[in-house]
Amino acid sequence: MRVSGWKSATSSLAILFCAAMLLSAAPAPPRPQSAQTAQSATHEIALAFDPAQSKIHFNVDSTLHMVHGSFALKSGSLQFDPQTGKASGAIVVNAVSGETGNTSRDQRLHKEILETWKFADAAFRPSQIDGQASLTSPSDFKVKGIITLHGTDHELIADVHSEFNGDHWKGTAKFDVPYTKWGIKDPSNFLLKVKPVVNVELELVGTKSNAQ
Repeated sequence: MRVSGWKSATSSLAILFCAAMLLSAAPAPPRPQSAQTAQSATHEIALAFDPAQSKIHFNVDSTLHMVHGSFALKSGSLQFDPQTGKASGAIVVNAVSGETGNTSRDQRLHKEILETWKFADAAFRPSQIDGQASLTSPSDFKVKGIITLHGTDHELIADVHSEFNGDHWKGTAKFDVPYTKWGIKDPSNFLLKVKPVVNVELELVGTKSNAQ
């Protein structure tokens, strides 16, 4: 009886040891993702622009005075991943709408300088956000992309400030256009010398959603 009991106890210990070895070799169950991590992994942020409330201003200095003008926003959308900064979309400006408040100057702007009869739109296509675009507080960051102006593409970096309020947002974007380097005609003449850089500022308003 003692021998039989010892054998039984030994067998039980062996079974428990084998079971423990099998359990330790099994992969650990996956750890559940937090709601925020899961959302950022599956959703991009989509911004829609409101052309009626958005404005595009520009100014260029000269030997006589500073010229101020504006353009109308035709359409705009921006999608970006808050984790990686990868961006896409397009901001389209109606170049034909450009005006400076001087009829003769505006006619020359459209006919000779921008040639809007041939290049009716200008567009910016973002590709990357550098910096943190916060959805809960005002933030400043840079947006890189390609601008198509006067029929040619150029790399562009814009300084952006944004503020979100629920499903609505507003922001500004500023950048310079070295138009003569980009092949656009210099409007200077023997009486007036115009600087070769135009300062552009966008006032943008729109709505926010999660892009699937």
